[in-house]
Parts: sequence; structure tokens; C-alpha cells
Amino acid sequence: MHLPPKINNSLNWLIGGAQGSGVDSAANIFSRACAEGGLHVFGNREYYSNIKGEHSYFTVRVSEKEIRSHLDEINILVSFDAETLLRHAEAVTKDGGILYDSELAAKNIGEVPTLDDAFRVRLVNLLEKNGKSLTVQGVLDYASENGARLFRIPYFQLLEEFSTKVKDQSLSRLSRMINVLSLSISIALLGFEFEALRNAIRFVFRSKPKIAEINVSAAEFAYEYAKNSLDSSVLGFSLTARDPISDMILVQGNQSSALGKLTAGCKFQTYYPITPAADDSEFLEANERIPLLDGKEGSILVLQTEDEIAAITMAIGGALTGTRSATATSGPGFSLMAEALGWAGMNEVPLVVSLYQRAGPATGLPTRHEQGDLLFAIRAGHGEFPRVVFASGDIEESYYDSIKIFNFAEKFQMPVIHMLDKAIANSVTTCRIFDQNRVHIDRGSFLENISLDSSGTRQYRRFRLTKNNSSYDTIDSISPRVPVGTENGIFWNTGDEHDEEGHISEDPYIRTTMMNKRMGKLKIVLDEIGDNDKVKLYGIQDPNALTVISWGSTKGAILDAMDKLIEEEKLIRFVQLRLLHPFPSERVKALIDGYKPLVDIEMNYSSQLASLINENLSIRMDYLITKYNGRPMSCTEIYDALTRILSGDAPRRIILERGV
Repeated sequence: MHLPPKINNSLNWLIGGAQGSGVDSAANIFSRACAEGGLHVFGNREYYSNIKGEHSYFTVRVSEKEIRSHLDEINILVSFDAETLLRHAEAVTKDGGILYDSELAAKNIGEVPTLDDAFRVRLVNLLEKNGKSLTVQGVLDYASENGARLFRIPYFQLLEEFSTKVKDQSLSRLSRMINVLSLSISIALLGFEFEALRNAIRFVFRSKPKIAEINVSAAEFAYEYAKNSLDSSVLGFSLTARDPISDMILVQGNQSSALGKLTAGCKFQTYYPITPAADDSEFLEANERIPLLDGKEGSILVLQTEDEIAAITMAIGGALTGTRSATATSGPGFSLMAEALGWAGMNEVPLVVSLYQRAGPATGLPTRHEQGDLLFAIRAGHGEFPRVVFASGDIEESYYDSIKIFNFAEKFQMPVIHMLDKAIANSVTTCRIFDQNRVHIDRGSFLENISLDSSGTRQYRRFRLTKNNSSYDTIDSISPRVPVGTENGIFWNTGDEHDEEGHISEDPYIRTTMMNKRMGKLKIVLDEIGDNDKVKLYGIQDPNALTVISWGSTKGAILDAMDKLIEEEKLIRFVQLRLLHPFPSERVKALIDGYKPLVDIEMNYSSQLASLINENLSIRMDYLITKYNGRPMSCTEIYDALTRILSGDAPRRIILERGV
């Protein structure tokens, strides 16, 4: 047999199984082992809105160079159930590998109850068209004919042999350990060192040392089985550990923003459980007591409320005390928060809202990805009031941005909505250790005490209109604030229009002046937020370059696709919008006006950013690339779409549809 040349340290690895079967644990162990072996990692987790039983899978891409997105092609498919094979085997590349349970091959497609009808019909049509049996074996045969290498694994036999070896027959019934067996076998087939796997298992199960050690033993047993019983030479991929990268860490998306909040000094977060935002709060709950650099201990109070209305109003109350406060939610929860958001706008409260987008409307796809809330975040709430809407593009950005968000909220005294999404929350990546030298805290115009004048009169006006307090001629949009309860700092909060002290007023002049005061902050925001926090430019400054415009978590896939196109000597640049409201018209116009073609890429049906650009600049996109099937954009499909545009063979609107 002609053996393929090995592709080393560049592969896409996928593990799948029923939810609750250990898919996430196995993927996290694999990711950590690769990172410990000096390799870059990007992982993407996909799962149904079901606690246990439905199909779950985790893709982990590994490389010697920086990577920021997932691929559609699979090089190693690790499975221990039938559905994973049925859904993913077709995508395995030539000379890639499929690890599967030998007992599953004869299973009929109709015997897999969790397959939805739409997918079942597509699969049956594919197998019948290619003359394959309607079984797991038929799918494997189809993949094999396309060049995939098959590895039959007797999982339950291995469990029994392992339980005998360690003299614990109860282990033979622990089918959950199959995830570690399959993971370890894939590591062995790839030729990767076992030591990194051992350390990764101990780290993931660090809170349960006995479980960690039995899993290490099981992994070592499976590793030796693969080395002695399976022919890895037919596999076209390998992994080799390198020296660890000293300043590299492995971070999950549901940790990075939360870590940023802790660094920023957030002391109070509220939430009502909702996917995918709850992970942010749950991480903070698990780390409510924080060791500080001076040896002391800090803390944060995280409170699960009875609903989203209570969550935002309690966070507003926390902010009024001078405490850095936030709430985290997703689209349906944010809908309920809209009225209170307006109250915060009326009262100039420095509130932070972490908005983790998912697919809507209504309940939509609760555990799937979309960027459909952009215009909603900008316009939520009745009437007009200022807010900042700011979007992070990846896990590393979300850490630093979470710190900036609190600075914006307090400096400009308004609600700030931090746009995140399911793709960021449920990804894992290697990145540089967060640099504390980049951290800057700005609490804005903040008074901690109020003195009386010589006559004993209070000098404090919370919503002061002028710089000299003598007339309404010159409006100072940002008035010094004090924590509620400050001595001599008496003021009133109300949802009604109000005067300088907060007393309700319907006077037309006060109304006009107060509106001017509040809305005038938007100009201050545009004047004081730096250009790189408004918009980032990647690529070359060439008037003939194709210009991609996007926002949020499409960033990684766009940059990875750009790298491939630049290697092919294509002219391409990427404009990433970060500040989405108030809209940075001057900065965006300077970067895109006169460039052709302009390509908007985003994860929603109506290309909301393209509409926003046209609304503010009267610039129309030449091409729209959209996706709204609930699965994040891959590097593969963005590369393919941009290649079509560059070749002149593309419609104005390209709809991406890949994903399982």
C-alpha cells in the first residue's frame, strides 16, 4: 500500500456523542494536551437545547501557527455512538481517520431515534445515490471510498480488560470512560506524547484527584492498545509536541469576559439563567473570592434573580451605590430588560449589560449562534437616550473590552451594551497571557464626599446642567456623581423627566435642556474613544483591494481566510467595527470610501451592519455574505465565498449554509 506523507501539527479533530457522555471533557483534555505540547488551538462546541441525549460535538483545530476559527473539513473523527458517524463521517478528508465502536457498524439508520427527519432524508438520499446500505456501515463505506481510514475500536471489550487489570469490575460498567479511551487512542494514532495527555487529564479533573488518576490509568491502557493493535501508518496526520510557549494560555470564551470583569473591579453581577449567557455568571459564582497580587483577597457578589427584569433593576441599584455592576443575558432576556434600560438612560446610570447573542426570534435556537441583535441593542427601549454598543471579535478581545466597557459606562455615565455571542462563549483558544500593563481603570467624574458652603447649603446637583451652575446657557453633559447615601449628596431618581436635583418636571425648557444634556454625550463618546476601539483595520492599504467589513465573532474566520488569500497573492483588507453606537461615521468613511468591492459579512438574515453603514454614510455594499442557520461561519466557507467574489463568479448576496 502506498502510504501518505504525514501532515504534521496541522489538523482538525472532532469528537461527538450524546450530550452527557463526556464529549466536552474529552475535548477540553485534548485541547489542553495540545496547548501543553506547544501547539496553538481553536475549539468550537456545538450542542442541542437538551440536557442529555441529543447529539453534541466539539471541533478542535490544532496548528503550529496562530489560528482563530474552525474548518468544515475533519481530519480525525472520534466517535463512540452511531449518530456522530452518521452526521460527520462524510466530512472526513482523504487519509483522515475515523475511530468508531465496532459494535455499531450493523446498526440501521432507522434505529437512531435522535436523528431529525430532515437530516435522515438527506442521508438516505446520499446513501441510495451511491449504492450504500442504510446502515452505519454504509456511511463508513462511503467515507472509506472517499479516502478516510477506518479504525474499529472494541470499546466495551477494552473496558472489561481494563477493569480486570486494575481489579475493579465496577469499571466495566462505566461507559462514560469511553470518552477518555477514544481520546487516548486518537492521541496514540497521531503519535503524540502521552505525558501531555496525562497532565491534561489531571488538570481537567483537578478537583477530583481519584477520578483523575483512574482516567489517567484508563488513558494509558488505551494508548498502549492503539500502539500495539492499530496501524497508524495509514493515517495522513500526526502531532508532535514542541517546547511550551511560555506566555501562552488556554482560555474558554465563557471565562474571558468574566475574567475581564474581575480585573475591572466589578463587584456585583446579576443574572437569570439563559443560554449562553449563564456561563459567564456561573464562572463568576465559582470565583467569587479572588486572590489579589498584594496577598489580600477580593470578592464579587453574583446573584441569580427571579427574572430578567429583576436582574437589570438590581444591577442598576448596585451601580447607583458606586459599585461597578453588570448583568448578563441573551436576546429573550434582553427583551424584558428594555424598559429598565430606558430608566438607566434617563438617570444616567453607568450600567453594563453583557449581551450574548443567540439565534431568534422568540426562543429561536437557544443553543445556537447568530448576530441578529445589533439593531435591537442600538434601539431597545422607547424614547431616546444615549448608550454605547460595543462588540468584541474574539476571546482575547472580550477580556480587555470588558474592562473598557466599565470605563465607558462610568466615564460617560450611561448604559453600555457589550455585544458577545454564542460562538465566543462556547469556543476555546490559545492566546497570550492577559497583559495587566494594558489595563487602565477610569471611574470618570466621581465624588466620594460633598461639602457644604459657608451658609450650610448643599452644593450637589446630580444632574447639573452647567459648568458654573449659574445658568442654562452652557450645558455640561457629564455631571459628577456620588454613591447613593453619600452625606450631603442628596438627589432624586425617577423615571420621569427631572430637574438638576432629580425632581420631576414637565417644564418644556427643562425637558429640552435635559435631553440635550443626555444626548450630547454621544458626541463626547465619539470624541474620546480612540480610533482602534472604534474600528480596526487588517491587511493592506491598496485602493484595488477587496474590502471586507464585519463585526463580532466573524473576525477569526475572516482573518484565517484572509491569510490563505494573501498567500495566493490576492489583495484583501478587513475593517472590523467595534464601536457600533454611536456610529463612528468619520472613521468608517475614511477606511472604506472609494474602495471597491465592499463585502459585508455577518451572521444575520438582513445584513444589519450593512444597513447601518448605508443609513449613516449612504454607502452601499457590493456583496453581502450572510449566514443564519445557527452554526458559526467557518474559515473554509468564508474563503470559498471570497474566492467566488474575487473570480467574478458570485451573486450580490451569498448565503452560507454549512454545519451539522
